[in-house]
Amino acid sequence: MAPAAAPSAASRIAVVTGASSGIGAATARQLAGAGYRVVLTARRKDRIEALAEEIQAAGHKATAYPLDVTDRAAVDEFASAFKTVGVLVNNAGGALGADDPVAASDPEDWRRMYETNVLGTLNLTQALLPKLEASGDGTVVVVSSTAGFAAYEGGGGYVAAKHAEHVLAETLRLEIVGRPVRVVEIAPGMVKTDEFALTRFGGDEDKAAKVYQGVAEPLTADDVADTITWAVTRPAHVNIDLLVVRPRAQASNTKVHREG
Repeated sequence: MAPAAAPSAASRIAVVTGASSGIGAATARQLAGAGYRVVLTARRKDRIEALAEEIQAAGHKATAYPLDVTDRAAVDEFASAFKTVGVLVNNAGGALGADDPVAASDPEDWRRMYETNVLGTLNLTQALLPKLEASGDGTVVVVSSTAGFAAYEGGGGYVAAKHAEHVLAETLRLEIVGRPVRVVEIAPGMVKTDEFALTRFGGDEDKAAKVYQGVAEPLTADDVADTITWAVTRPAHVNIDLLVVRPRAQASNTKVHREG
């Protein structure tokens, strides 16, 4: 297969949300290596500034912009700085709480997950869609989850949010067909990062470790970033509507091979 062409001048800016760690940070590194000027957004200013310096030291272009994706006024102000944007990677999100049934789960966790995963994606997509279209070759990436396709016990709030995020991507693709913007959804399964499970379990390291116990090779952030970068760098007429990526040990949300 021939190598992907470098992004055009009008489409070489890539905005990555949730870029302070995990999949977002790995995606920013890989898109920068693919020739994009990456704009790193997240709430943790120190993290994204350090990452921007790392990417710059490697000879690539990167800018850090502290941003809360749930703050629509801040998102609109951010978007006003651009004439065109080539790629938007909606990665900010995450899970809160686990093992609690719907009947006993915390509504506040559900609200926070919906606001970040769904409304955060909506905010950035609405604000940057005109800029993506102006590039003549825009791509919206929604990083959802296999939780968006199948429920599992104890995950109701996260499953609901990811189902909504999947429908957002699917509907947007229908509504903007014929315009020069692709909508790509990447749905990872079990990914082991430094923070995802730890955040979900409120900092309980033992519970977080049990998620991956016995799984020889869960996906890494780099695995997912590689998938995102591959999808983004396909020729402009090729749209990867939906790509589900799981480790070999995971057959479904509830069927995982654990050694020992």
